[in-house]
Amino acid sequence: MSKTQLESTSFPGEDCKQQMVMDGERDQESTESNESSPREEIDIAQEILSVIESVARLGDYRRSHKKECYGLVRRMKLLLPFLEEIKDFDGTISDVGIASLSSLKKALVLAKKLLTTCNEGSKIYLVVESEAVMMRFHNVLDKLWKALEAVPFDEFEISDEVKEQVELMKVQLRRAKRRTDTQDIELAMDMMVVLTKKDDRNADRAIIERLAKKLELISVEDLEIETVAMRNLVRERGNQVTESTQQMIDLLNKFKQVVGMEVTDVLDDPVVPKMLKKSPSLIIPHEFLCPITLEIMTDPVIVASGQTYERESIRKWIDSNHRTCPKTREILAHLSLAPNYALKNLILQWCENNNFELPKKHFPASSDPGTTSEHQEKVSSLVKDLSSSQLEVQRKAVKKIRLLSKENPENRILIANNGGIPPIVQLLSYPDSKILEHAVTALLNLSIDENNKSLITKEGAVPAIIGVLNSGTTEARENSAAALFSLSMLDENKVTIGLSDGIPPLVDLLQNGTVRGKKDAATALFNLSLNHSNKGRAIDAGIVTPLLHLIEDRSLGMVDEALSIFLLLASHPEGRNEIGRLSFIETLVELMKDGTPKNKECATSVLLELGSTNSSFMLAALQFGVYENLVEISKSGTNRAQRKANSLLQLMSKAEHI
Repeated sequence: MSKTQLESTSFPGEDCKQQMVMDGERDQESTESNESSPREEIDIAQEILSVIESVARLGDYRRSHKKECYGLVRRMKLLLPFLEEIKDFDGTISDVGIASLSSLKKALVLAKKLLTTCNEGSKIYLVVESEAVMMRFHNVLDKLWKALEAVPFDEFEISDEVKEQVELMKVQLRRAKRRTDTQDIELAMDMMVVLTKKDDRNADRAIIERLAKKLELISVEDLEIETVAMRNLVRERGNQVTESTQQMIDLLNKFKQVVGMEVTDVLDDPVVPKMLKKSPSLIIPHEFLCPITLEIMTDPVIVASGQTYERESIRKWIDSNHRTCPKTREILAHLSLAPNYALKNLILQWCENNNFELPKKHFPASSDPGTTSEHQEKVSSLVKDLSSSQLEVQRKAVKKIRLLSKENPENRILIANNGGIPPIVQLLSYPDSKILEHAVTALLNLSIDENNKSLITKEGAVPAIIGVLNSGTTEARENSAAALFSLSMLDENKVTIGLSDGIPPLVDLLQNGTVRGKKDAATALFNLSLNHSNKGRAIDAGIVTPLLHLIEDRSLGMVDEALSIFLLLASHPEGRNEIGRLSFIETLVELMKDGTPKNKECATSVLLELGSTNSSFMLAALQFGVYENLVEISKSGTNRAQRKANSLLQLMSKAEHI
């Protein structure tokens, strides 16, 4: 395409006239009647085609917005036959036609930018700022619809078949514009817990691991890429680190800790291997670099898949509960590491020939095979002692296993592989309070491993854990609640816990427990209430009263957790009847007035859920003066709060006319 054609795309003026003079008398006449040449709109059509083709090459999208991305790409591809017919059109086009195509191009360029963000942008940003991203999707869909509405199809002589296809697309766009996003409430609660909780128990680590899996940030390579994306995000924001940005950076660092990576300054430390940075002119053979760190290896070892890694790096990978090869993703048949002496000799020879000094690394004694074998024997012996006929031996053994299971993922697997779970479950029926406390806490630690969750449930541990929750010591009850939360990450366990009457004692802990106990109970109850039947069970167990207390006593710092559970209960008919009282509506309005930004967001979300099914809730809120609060939130609240506030204002406008 020539420079003249490119300029004429945006400015159909003098350059366009010169082209029409060259084409002959007919084009000169069309110029005098304010019409443009077909060449011009063909150029725009080709540019639009190029945009769609480039989008098709983007590939996969971030999991958090994959559905929206594929829906948008699918709609963009529906325009291909329409654009091909425009390219084949040889008639004269009015300025209105050119303007409509220009608007369509601008909308599609905007769509491409959004899709690129969802393809290569920060995964953490896309979740933390999910509402803002969804607003961008709605904006793109709206612009596409308006652009297509303005297209003069008859002027372009578009075939009836293609015209029907575009009309169908416009209908889909209208529906999509009206559709509100369904937030992943489990993901939202996990984010809230991780970003606000300071208790570093293993139950919280389990939430971080679940988040990492949902965001697909479970390998060193994933996290290195995310680090680059996070740095680019900060640069796009003028290097201003807001509170929200710092939270995202902190979460990234927590993910790094889970996989054993060193936590560095995301903004200052470039994601470049240090050894390569020291010798920019020296090209290190690719096979000498560890696939995890991309640094030259000093102690290469071979794993079961046949791939070679730096010992320290692959050990961290395995210790972080990974059982796959980082490079091939295949499951490792065993976890043994065999020294790759041949490669090590090649590396040493290359370093000597190139005057390259290898970094000095020190490895912990635990990597020694002899020590590992000794450790395995120790664990095996402890598991046998769990079934001893002497109570004191059992007590000491379960206490040691509790401590070992807290240390690292490898111990959790080792204890399970040595048959440790069944005897620990058996100990939950003992009358000794200390044994009960150690046993239930050991199960909490062991349940962090995904495979162990199923093993623990299959051994019939759920009713026994609920028994400890009912009558154990304070610490035992708290850790029982945390264990139920950890087990409830599996959907089938949510059902099992609900059917085993696990919800009433959790509600009792929520009402009468310590602050830590209340938090454990709230987290477990939230997770369990993701199951529809459990919502009814929680309401029958009297959950509303202690939740209201958590909101009224703000010193407990659990207002957001309580409102998040209320949001789930509000989707249940019995829940709406229980919580839709005037006093509760008044409390929501008060929080929307003087609560924290997160309080206001959660309170607005709950009121919207209630008001969407019953306009009387809206009218009651209006009587308590909610309108002014909503106007303020719609202007200065969090992104999500602004959207919810605007939706509420629309609902209230309808309610007032009923």
